[in-house]
Amino acid sequence: MINRIIVICLVGVLFAQCSDDLTPLNEDEKAFTQVPGETLMTNGQRNMVDQLVNTNVNTNIWRLFAQYWGEATYVDEARYNVITRSIPENHWNIMYRDVLKDLNESYELISAQEVQNVSPDQFARDTAIKANKLAIIEIQRVMAMQIIVDTFGDVPYSEALDIDNINPAYDDDTAIYDDIIARLNTALSTMDSSFGSFGSQDLIYNGNTESWVTFGNSIKLRLGMRLADVDPTKAASLVSAAADNIITDNSQNATVQYQSTTPNTNPLWVDLVQSNRKDFLPADTFVNQLNGLEDPRSDVFFSDPIDGEYLGAPYGNTVSYGDYSHIGDLFFTPDLEGLIFDAAEGNFLLAEAVERGFIAGDAATFYTQAITSSMEYWGIAEADATAYLAKPEVAYATAEGDYRQKIGVQKWISLYNRGFEAWTEFRRLDYPQLEAPEESQFDNVPKRFTYPVIEQNLNGANYNAASSAIGGDNLSTPIFWDVRD
Repeated sequence: MINRIIVICLVGVLFAQCSDDLTPLNEDEKAFTQVPGETLMTNGQRNMVDQLVNTNVNTNIWRLFAQYWGEATYVDEARYNVITRSIPENHWNIMYRDVLKDLNESYELISAQEVQNVSPDQFARDTAIKANKLAIIEIQRVMAMQIIVDTFGDVPYSEALDIDNINPAYDDDTAIYDDIIARLNTALSTMDSSFGSFGSQDLIYNGNTESWVTFGNSIKLRLGMRLADVDPTKAASLVSAAADNIITDNSQNATVQYQSTTPNTNPLWVDLVQSNRKDFLPADTFVNQLNGLEDPRSDVFFSDPIDGEYLGAPYGNTVSYGDYSHIGDLFFTPDLEGLIFDAAEGNFLLAEAVERGFIAGDAATFYTQAITSSMEYWGIAEADATAYLAKPEVAYATAEGDYRQKIGVQKWISLYNRGFEAWTEFRRLDYPQLEAPEESQFDNVPKRFTYPVIEQNLNGANYNAASSAIGGDNLSTPIFWDVRD
């Protein structure tokens, strides 16, 4: 009888509990319910740098497009097959989902932060720091959109990243450039270098606002020079406004310092070492150029000479890995820093700006400083750098060709290990004059990525409109600023 009473009581208790709302039982009171905006900024920043730095054949094949490297066994990417592993889709997803989405969420969360219950002086300080944080996020959002446009052309912009709109329209690439330039100008105008920003949460400049102003102007200069052939008036305005405060010394370089242990190693180390992939080789296109100039950076860029000279693998061909020289040992180190803008790039842009009449100055001086900065960055002795610059084939006054060729060839060399920018500047300057391998699926070096296949399937109407607007969704369709044959 007693046992029966106990069972009845337990059933009653159970039914009583079931009638209550049990939702609170699923709440973890110790877990974060919202990610801080600063953390999202760090994540978006890291994702963008990782995407520019890595050499994963599923996401980043620009070292191959720039013909710095080739492949020994798996040569699809060197032959411009971007579809097999959905490379455009992966790059698209990283830039929109992992970079821009994080940066946008960060911007919204920090914008919503209220400064209150502090003294007037503290209020002014906190307000300035908040404004600096928002401007720094905006500079990175501008850079991310520039990368996307420079990769594809017309892309979703005004309707992008809206969870309620899964089929966004594509914006005109020229119009996107116009808007991100305006946004960048606004961001730079709101920054106050006398106050800080993100501190150690900023992986590039550790919260140094003055450095971010310089970097923002460097991006502005880059945007201006992208427009040099298609809109020289606007280009000149942008360049002249930015030129006095850009990155021209290696101490100002925009970099992320990776660490020697996972998961914070340079993604290049992940791709070359951790993956145990013995496939990438220096391409003969690049090696032969450096051999011909006796470039002292060769000993950094390459390893394992053959009969006393570095031997590059025939670009786009299947070869035996052991028969050729290899990528330099430095690029197999886990804590190699990730570089996204350096003094060499800044000085080359200034040299070209002088030649185009956008700014006053001496093109040869900027050109020389660009090469010198590259030599210094890679640890080349001053005497060797000086001897290199004295070569008739290198000296600005005697090097072959017009300013496009002089600057284009040397900039290509200096941008080694920065594949996206090297591919982009090749498309813009048309130097060096790279050729597609004989067995390529395409007759020329690609001028863009094709749109992700998933866009054709799920966003067909907008995809078709964009494809028509740019002149066809082909590897050969140029980006709007690429107007030279």
